[in-house]
Amino acid sequence: MAAAGTSVFFALAPGVVAGLVPWLLTDWEMSGPGTMPLLRLAGIFLLAAGAGALVGAFVRFVVEGLGTPAPVAPTQHLVVGGLYRHVRNPMYTAVVATILGQALWLRQPVLLLYAALVATVVAAFVHLYEEPTLSRRYGAEYDAYRAAVPRWLPRSKG
Repeated sequence: MAAAGTSVFFALAPGVVAGLVPWLLTDWEMSGPGTMPLLRLAGIFLLAAGAGALVGAFVRFVVEGLGTPAPVAPTQHLVVGGLYRHVRNPMYTAVVATILGQALWLRQPVLLLYAALVATVVAAFVHLYEEPTLSRRYGAEYDAYRAAVPRWLPRSKG
C-alpha cells in the first residue's frame, strides 16, 4: 500500500509541480539567444540530479518510513536515512533543482520565476505546517533530528 500511495502522490505532487506546470508554461520549447552550452549542460545536470534525488527520497519513504510523503498517509517511522542524513527536505530541494534545470536547459526565464515561487511556497509550508506536524507526531525524535540536520543545504564538513 505504501508503494502504491507513494506512486500516486509522486505523479500528483512533483509530477504536476516539476513536470506539468513547466510544460504548460513553456511547451518544453527552447527560447532565448542561440546556444549556451555551459548553461544548458548545467541545466541537464540539475534536472538529472533533481529527478534522481526526488525518486530516491520517495523510495526512502516507502522502505524506511513504511508510508508515503502525502500528509493524508504519513509514514510510521521518521525518515532520516539516505539524503535525509544531510538535509531535512531533499524532496523540495530536488523539485526546485528540477525546475531550475529545465529553466537553464530550455533557456526559459519564466521557469526561474516559477522556481522562486515554488521555493517560497514550499518554505512557508515547511515552516507553518510540516515542521509543527512532524514535531507533534514524532516528538523528541524529530526535535533531535531537526537540531542535527539542516533544513535545505548540507553543512560543510570543515
